[in-house]
Amino acid sequence: MAAELITGTLVSTFVQMTIDNLASRFVDIFRGNKSNKKQLSNLKMKLQAIDVVADDAEQKQFTDLRVRDWLLTAKGIMLDTEDLLEEIDHALSKSQVEAESQSSAKKVWNSLKSSFVSFFKKEIESRMEKLIENLEYLATQSHDLGLKTADDVGVGSVFGSKLRSTYLPNECVIYGRDDDKEFVINWLTSDIPNNLPILSIVGMGGVGKTTLAQHVFNDPRVDEAKYDVKAWVCVSVEFDVLKISRKILEDVTGSPDQSTNTDMVHRRLKENLSGKKFLLVLDDVWNENLSNWEEVQKPLLFGIQGSRIVVTTRSKEVASTMRSKEHFLKQLQEEHSSKLFAKHAFHDDTQPNSECREIGMKIIKKCKGLPLALKTIGSLLYNKSSVSEWETVFQNEIWELPKERCNIVPALALSYIHLPSHLKACFAYCAMFPKDYEFKKERLIQLWMTENFLQQSKTPEETCQQYFNDLLSRSFFQRSGDVEELFVMHDLLNDLAKYVAGDIYFRWELGQTNKIQKVTRHLLFELSNFGHFRGFGTLCKTKRLRTFLPTSDRKLVYFYWYCNMGIDELLTKFKFLHILSLSHCSNLEVLPDSVGNLKHLRSLDLSFTNIKKLSENICSLSHLQILKLNCCSLLEELSSNLHLIITLCRLEFIFTKVRKVPPGLEKLENLKVIMNTFGVDHSMESSIQRLGKLNNLYEDLRIWGLQDIENPEDALEANLKNKTHLMSLTLGWERTGNSIDSKKAENVLQNLQPSKNLEVLSIFNYSGNKFPNWWLLDDSFPKLVTLVLRNCESCQHLPPLGLLPFLKNLYISGFDEIVSIDANFHGNNSSSFQSLKNLEFSDMKQWEKWECQTVTGAFPTLQILSIKDCPKLKGQLPKLPVPLGTLKITGCQQLEAFLPRTRALDLRDSGKLQLDWATMKWPRMGGHHMKALFSEGDGSHTLDDLEIEESISDYSIPLTTFPLDSFPTVKTLVLSGFGNLQMISQDDVHNHLQYLLIKECPELESLPANMHMLLPSLWMLEIIDCPRLKLLSKGCLPSNLERMKFINCSRFVGSLKGALGDISSLERLEISKLDAACFPDESLLPPSLAELIFRDCPNLERLNHKGLSQLSSLQSLVLEDCPKLQCLPEQGLPPSISNLKMNNCPLLKQRCQRGGQDWEKIAHIQYLNMY
Repeated sequence: MAAELITGTLVSTFVQMTIDNLASRFVDIFRGNKSNKKQLSNLKMKLQAIDVVADDAEQKQFTDLRVRDWLLTAKGIMLDTEDLLEEIDHALSKSQVEAESQSSAKKVWNSLKSSFVSFFKKEIESRMEKLIENLEYLATQSHDLGLKTADDVGVGSVFGSKLRSTYLPNECVIYGRDDDKEFVINWLTSDIPNNLPILSIVGMGGVGKTTLAQHVFNDPRVDEAKYDVKAWVCVSVEFDVLKISRKILEDVTGSPDQSTNTDMVHRRLKENLSGKKFLLVLDDVWNENLSNWEEVQKPLLFGIQGSRIVVTTRSKEVASTMRSKEHFLKQLQEEHSSKLFAKHAFHDDTQPNSECREIGMKIIKKCKGLPLALKTIGSLLYNKSSVSEWETVFQNEIWELPKERCNIVPALALSYIHLPSHLKACFAYCAMFPKDYEFKKERLIQLWMTENFLQQSKTPEETCQQYFNDLLSRSFFQRSGDVEELFVMHDLLNDLAKYVAGDIYFRWELGQTNKIQKVTRHLLFELSNFGHFRGFGTLCKTKRLRTFLPTSDRKLVYFYWYCNMGIDELLTKFKFLHILSLSHCSNLEVLPDSVGNLKHLRSLDLSFTNIKKLSENICSLSHLQILKLNCCSLLEELSSNLHLIITLCRLEFIFTKVRKVPPGLEKLENLKVIMNTFGVDHSMESSIQRLGKLNNLYEDLRIWGLQDIENPEDALEANLKNKTHLMSLTLGWERTGNSIDSKKAENVLQNLQPSKNLEVLSIFNYSGNKFPNWWLLDDSFPKLVTLVLRNCESCQHLPPLGLLPFLKNLYISGFDEIVSIDANFHGNNSSSFQSLKNLEFSDMKQWEKWECQTVTGAFPTLQILSIKDCPKLKGQLPKLPVPLGTLKITGCQQLEAFLPRTRALDLRDSGKLQLDWATMKWPRMGGHHMKALFSEGDGSHTLDDLEIEESISDYSIPLTTFPLDSFPTVKTLVLSGFGNLQMISQDDVHNHLQYLLIKECPELESLPANMHMLLPSLWMLEIIDCPRLKLLSKGCLPSNLERMKFINCSRFVGSLKGALGDISSLERLEISKLDAACFPDESLLPPSLAELIFRDCPNLERLNHKGLSQLSSLQSLVLEDCPKLQCLPEQGLPPSISNLKMNNCPLLKQRCQRGGQDWEKIAHIQYLNMY
């Protein structure tokens, strides 16, 4: 059947390929019966009729709700089509496989063919006819709605002609962009050797890229750079070389140009720019075609040195195409958001009432720093004064705001409309996630992998990684803070995803009354920790669910749930599932055989359950791509026929009892295996050779039991050298008490040479006398970053680790035979350990000398040096070319040396160590555990942080008074374990001390007098286990205190009354081991307190309402380990509380359960955690 290709706007590649594939197979199946082949051809033609107008519908859905309803209906029918075609394909393939497995193939095939024809007539024919009818109805509707074919539609045309930007800003003030503006101006005015440098300002729609460029363009400092020509061109979506070049020419010359010849325009542009220094701004660029840009750029290259181009774009790909430097524009901080919103929402001469101001703050948070949204919504509220009007605007989605005055929708929708169809489908998937949801790239990719919109030129995972990167580069996703793996979507983009997805993607919360619609295919539902899922009852209309994804309330760290609905019932109800997650289901012990009936299933997650074995029926899941069994602590074996699932591309079973790798997995070329641990024993199933063919191992592998390898040649068959996808490898021997064969261990390790791609290598309990020679090979480990060598008790020498070029972390421990570390350790190289940042030696019982005096230039980047429990070490430490960040020396009683320069010093139970680079008045360095932090300036080190723990030794004299004036520059001071300390003396003002911790000083009775005057910078005070301590007078605490913690200091807490009233900055107070039945007393705590924590108060019975009611700023209350705490105050908690955590308060927890006596007092609190 040679029908036209479908454009693919709505119809997936899968549907196109499957229809064509089935058509060719139907020739033999339905020989002599053309009606079924014709029906399939008819289906394809009707699909094409809908697909060709889908582009127009995608655009018009934002302005016409009738079109949106049509489009969502069309998407649902496309999914029905996919399901039907997949059923046909599955049944036909199953028939063919069964026929091929029989000896009398022709007879069996005729029988099975007859069976399939009967199945088609009975199960498929009427459904296909119904689909065709639905598609015909959609086609009729599309004509009534005026939908046009793709050739007649321009991207973004639905919003009319967009107001084009000019070089003049709309406002004279720009909020929160000072740093960005300085960056761009510095770039424009600095010397850059490149010919025609380009800077791209990249960010999501509405973030203020154009506004920033306008303010830079008009800044006087740019004029001082003496540009001969300044031009501003608004490019927008269409990137026609002639039109763009002509626009640039018109702005350069200041006169219109009617040329229709590109060469003519380029010639004139060259004439006007030759020998001139110019600044060109190209605003709102969407072009990702390199050749188009190169054509536009040709005449621009004739400007002189110093010329610049500034581009604004939503896409990192655009910036990459133009080979430009990139500057990413982030959302505004809340402070600047508030100023921008206030300017547009409030009259200059009036103050809004408090309720409107409070709603305004909610709107500001909702806008998440997007200037366009802040300005637009602020302007809508400018002439509205009633609280109800403000509340209406706050509650409305952006789609419900007046279209004639709201340009947020066009700005966001344009980004969506400009996406290719497969990225539209990927983006819509995100509608399941709640706002502010932090997701991992890998998690989203694995959801996408199960869909049928994939391109087939790469593996599913590679394809989806590219999709993710495309959406990230187009500013649909953003990194969440500094965490590299976590991403978020802006709230307004989340709204956009929900709008285009409709009810096809649905998020359901426990207790929610909204019904899951018939069209819903993808379901994510939230459960509380240890929540019970009893099914949806009458709330679920859909039977064609593709995604069943239970997840925790995102505020929970730990998550387990119970499924009260029978798993078998669940599997029977939703037979079209693509994704099934039963992860963290506490009562799942056996997976029913009916799982084998889920013929559409692509992803199965059974992680964190109590299953002990897998049903062999899993192997009949012919479309399964992802199987996760992580942290199934009772799981002992996998199905032996997993290799029959030829579609399987990801198998995970870390932290299980599985030690046997099923045979045949090496045959699955696209399979990634993440297995974590492989245990070697004497059985054939667990012999080291079983790893040999598994070159598809990924991420991390730990091999234990290497002592059980009988023949070292077997280790060679493990073929670790070719496990190129492993990033981390652990090789471990176990001590059995048997005699040690050092030579065998050496040969085993020699034959376990890892891949060159390895980044982390750990070797434990190695019993050889020397390490293998693969350390010495050139370029043996070019990517190795971390190396751990522990308990290699028989080794007498360390390998030449200084030659590893990218090694950053080195941990060496338990080498009992090493007496000296010599130059061989450095590799006899003057630039050894060139990348090392962290070096740790520990538990080296015989180590006496580090022969490092002849080594120069080593450790040029070392930041942390730790030497622990090396009791015989003597002599000097290496001279380092740069100061350390941290130096730790513990349990080196014979070490007497000059210490290298360091910013942080941690000494415990060591010899007489000397500093010749810092002035300290503290006389005894050997007799205490001391931690110190220094700052460097003018060649000297100033003591910043000091932590001292008293320990009785030959060098120490017990202190009764600590002389604080001996440390005038210290910023952090920790005093711990001074059994005889009675007081802290102080006469001078200490302007630097910010943090003071006093711990386990049982005789300490008082703090320094006049602390409020002598410690003006102190903002954090912690006192732990000082039972005799109390305040001598009221008002003696520093007024800048923000945080306080008191543990087992009931006397001190009791003396606080009246002492905290003047501390208006105190925000956090933690009290533990308080001996009181009722707390806090009235007027004890200041109203500024935002966080109050009670821990381990065994006698606390009730909370004093009078003491709590004054805490008008209190947001978070934590109650932990208060077994006698009976109830909450009768009058309730302060209404400002938004976060309540209860842990191990059994009496109170019972009353606070839903329906309990105290439930109404906490039901309004946003974040509740009770354990």
